[in-house]
Amino acid sequence: MDLEGFLRKNKLREGNIAEVKRGNTTLRGTIVPSKDPAILVLKLDSGYNAGIKLGEISEIKKTGEGKRVGKARAASLKKRAGLPTVSILHTGGTIVSRVDYRTGAVYSSFEPADLLTMFPELNEIANLDSRLLANMWSDDLRFEHIGLIAKAVEREAKKGVAGVIIAVGTDNLAVAAAALAFAIEKCPIPVLLVGAQRSSDRGSSDAAMNLICAASFITKSDFAGVAICMHHSSSDGKCAILPACKTRKLHTSRRDAFRPVNDEAIALVGYNSKEIKFLKKDYARKDKKGKIVVKPNFEGRVALLKISINMFPEQFEFFSRNKFKGLVIEGTGLGHTPGHCPDEITKKEHKEIFPAIKKFIQHGGVAVMTSQCLFGRVQMHVYDKGTDLMNLDVIPGEDMLPETAFVKLAWLLGNYSKEEAKKLIGKNLRGEIKPRTEIEEFGFEEKQASKPKGCSH
Repeated sequence: MDLEGFLRKNKLREGNIAEVKRGNTTLRGTIVPSKDPAILVLKLDSGYNAGIKLGEISEIKKTGEGKRVGKARAASLKKRAGLPTVSILHTGGTIVSRVDYRTGAVYSSFEPADLLTMFPELNEIANLDSRLLANMWSDDLRFEHIGLIAKAVEREAKKGVAGVIIAVGTDNLAVAAAALAFAIEKCPIPVLLVGAQRSSDRGSSDAAMNLICAASFITKSDFAGVAICMHHSSSDGKCAILPACKTRKLHTSRRDAFRPVNDEAIALVGYNSKEIKFLKKDYARKDKKGKIVVKPNFEGRVALLKISINMFPEQFEFFSRNKFKGLVIEGTGLGHTPGHCPDEITKKEHKEIFPAIKKFIQHGGVAVMTSQCLFGRVQMHVYDKGTDLMNLDVIPGEDMLPETAFVKLAWLLGNYSKEEAKKLIGKNLRGEIKPRTEIEEFGFEEKQASKPKGCSH
């Protein structure tokens, strides 16, 4: 019996809420379409899908009708005297997405006004302008999109808005923030990139809190510049304002996935209290008389190469052959690549890797070294391999995140000569480089298991 016959036999249809027993397990959720006629798919309360083979179902019963998710009627927005104006620019992603229980998929299809309708609390904080720049997942971002966003921010700033919120998909939100921080060279207002790890119609969604905290921070603080606003912890207490060039997404699904690396949060914003606590004092301030300066150009022929074991010279030769102008190497440890030949096994491939890097640089390319370790910094004077790479004119990337170095190099080559770019890549321009790296704890805050007796460390 196929799924259609199974549902008909049990007097069920798509959209019904059902309780299903399979062995010792009971699942409850909304029946959604299945591509496989032998599998029943339930949309669980958690938002995830569960597929159950029809032959494994021992009992099924209807427990509710369920409702198809539809779009709410857009609220009419009225300007309120005395409130500042905040612009929300949408580019897509989970923050403007919801689950379609008809298909069981997350989709991104909101018009700009829809987001404001879903979160009416925003209207208590500021007068809102909202417009759609793009409707895309952040995986599809290109440098041209960063330029378009920067120019859109420039237009909003010239209108005199208090600040700008940019709704972005979380997968590349941190990279987009870093790129935008370089593209907007002078920024007299706050520009916050905001995302959501879970779609807006789910009970565990972080969209509302992230947006409300961002709007509160814009209207109640004196901060100016590009930053990120996301959950500070897995609970719904506070959001963190994070540095654009020193933040990385470190977890696939946690709401507090974004963490500063080799840096700290700029400020914390209370969700209920709207209280703002600055953790940094050396941040740029709003300047009502200041003019925004945008340099939206990026060199497209720049790449990021991750180093691993078992690499081949062809992987490095690719960039010379295809006339790339910049290459950021995400090296191992303190900033290394394969290239030495300690035995017969390595001789065949490794002896050609350093020459391939040298060829790229001699053909006019700029190569920058970062580390896949993330925490800490590149130090290429410690081991002979690092020194050998520096002798090839590979430039140390200090403590820059690989993705930040990537967008910075592309921006430098898009706006300066090659020689100027080589000088500026190692200088701190937007807080992307710290003069020294402190020893710090890192990772997610979890309850630590008690140490066994007799354990000294």
